[in-house]
Amino acid sequence: MSDIPMHLQPTYDPVAVQPMRDELVAFGFEELTTPEDVDAALGANDDKNVLVMVNSVCGCAAGSARPGIGEALQHSKIPDRMVTVFAGQDKAAVNRVREGYLADFPPSSPCIAMLKNGEPVFIVHRHHIEGRSAEDLAAALKEAFEQTCDREGPSITPEQFAQVNHARACGSKIPRFDG
Repeated sequence: MSDIPMHLQPTYDPVAVQPMRDELVAFGFEELTTPEDVDAALGANDDKNVLVMVNSVCGCAAGSARPGIGEALQHSKIPDRMVTVFAGQDKAAVNRVREGYLADFPPSSPCIAMLKNGEPVFIVHRHHIEGRSAEDLAAALKEAFEQTCDREGPSITPEQFAQVNHARACGSKIPRFDG
């Protein structure tokens, strides 16, 4: 029996969602799995741009968002730091992002936001992702990076980017976690 309260246990089988997590890590994202991790990454008042993605199993929106964000991180200007939490997996961390840093916005999975000094600079909700190609999303993110970021990109080499496996599974086919 797990020490994690039932309402915070993963919704989906962790093995089944691992490729979705791995994709963002391959682009240079750091996974945040606890509220403390979230506060350490997003709560700093250091004038750094932190890109946060609320990852999800959604095959349609997240299936475009992950490759789109990866392509955007090939741009000449990128955020200082990239972090991710996973909806339906790291529930306490996701709740902390939503309630502590994106409280003025409705919950969205997936969701991409840029924060500076703990405050949102821009946000891309699921409804802004659905129906858009990865290329369209990348173009919008590159424009935002151009306006807000100073760090020189890309986040990984073009050769590394070409080797990333994109997870495009449909969320309805992901097995539930039976913990």
